[in-house]
Amino acid sequence: MAKTFEKAVTGFNHNIKHKGKVYHVQTEDSGVNNPHIITHLFVGGNILATKKTSYSDILNAESLPEVVRELMEEQHKEMLRNLINGVYDGLESAQGRVFQPGELASQAEARAKAQPSAASVPLPAPQPLPPEVIAARAMKVQPKINEVGVETLFGEDLISEKSLDEVILSYLAGDGEQG
Repeated sequence: MAKTFEKAVTGFNHNIKHKGKVYHVQTEDSGVNNPHIITHLFVGGNILATKKTSYSDILNAESLPEVVRELMEEQHKEMLRNLINGVYDGLESAQGRVFQPGELASQAEARAKAQPSAASVPLPAPQPLPPEVIAARAMKVQPKINEVGVETLFGEDLISEKSLDEVILSYLAGDGEQG
């Protein structure tokens, strides 16, 4: 019988700039008690797209944590590829008010006024929505972005105001952590 893991596999978070806007992609595992992987695409604090994949059919797999990590990586990369390939372009305007990180409502209103009015821009033919966009719009409870205390793979907790030279000198002087 294969060993199962008790804790959820640590997730992924990326901020990516695409066509002048900052998007946040977050992938997380819910653990074996609720075996699914969920990836959200945020823009301006709003969920633009969501993809949820169950792995209940592989709970007895050998090396389950490694298998779940691979599934998470692929789903995360798929959301990033879809973003870069334009699958979600133009959808954020249908979500209502969108704010960029650190932007105030008055700044967003000024930005919206500076953009051409809808009357002067020809509308493209409507395209069917991707399934992950439909799933995101159907969500009743919105998840939090980067909850406090959630570990990430990419070392956000290691970010420092020190320069690289200062970090190296501190380490060489014996002030750095040794593991």
